[in-house]
Amino acid sequence: MVTHVRAEAHGDERGALLSFLAEQRGGIRRALLGLTDEQASGRPSASELSLAGLLKHVAEVEQGWVARAKGEPPAVKRDESNWHECFVLVDGETVEQQLAYWEEVADETEAFIRAVPSLDDTFPLPNDPWFPPDESVSLRWLVLHLIRETARHAGHADIIRESLDGKTAFELVGLARR
Repeated sequence: MVTHVRAEAHGDERGALLSFLAEQRGGIRRALLGLTDEQASGRPSASELSLAGLLKHVAEVEQGWVARAKGEPPAVKRDESNWHECFVLVDGETVEQQLAYWEEVADETEAFIRAVPSLDDTFPLPNDPWFPPDESVSLRWLVLHLIRETARHAGHADIIRESLDGKTAFELVGLARR
């Protein structure tokens, strides 16, 4: 799990962006180290967020954005009726399964971003009420958005993990290196 992003090779903007995304993914993965599904599903604060739910959410979000950029629908269609399932394990889902799925999504993201002709290429934003109508964004915007989304939730994961058992990111880095 990446804990430090090394300087990119000269001119490798894609590599730099993907490395920062991998670093933030690592923060969420580290927060799950050594926990059972039950512990990872615990909600130790006033928030409804759990580590398992954050994991599921970031995997779905990343897959959905990359699918949109490819002109495909997201693998899971979320609306008001099932939005809450984006943040909890349901129907026998496990942390291990979600981690494996997220790894597949991450591999797909990297392959897609490395293969596109230009990060300046654009795709339309979804026709959702929280986006401006008829607007497009670049693939660079996509990767920056994924970094922001993942980093935000990595911070949530740090707080949730410390609330569960007192372990901090520094201790978890040590566990990851074993």
